[in-house]
Amino acid sequence: MDKIISTRMDEAVIRNIGMLAKMLGTSKKAVLENAVRCYVEKIELEKNFDVLTHTFGSWQRDKSADKTVHTIKDTMRKSQERYKR
Repeated sequence: MDKIISTRMDEAVIRNIGMLAKMLGTSKKAVLENAVRCYVEKIELEKNFDVLTHTFGSWQRDKSADKTVHTIKDTMRKSQERYKR
């Protein structure tokens, strides 16, 4: 699914995007998407940076799943009791 992004850009860059799109017979969107993909690949190679390796542990927590669920249910129960009175 495509999402919308809005940004202010230098007029020269916008002209270059338009010229590239016309020269390649493609859309401005395709030019931007391909440029960003190429830039990401370049940075990953230069910095030896892998997005998946970098973000794999982001879901890990200090507490077990049971403890987390118990904490959430307690909080919900307390908030409901407050409005019962």
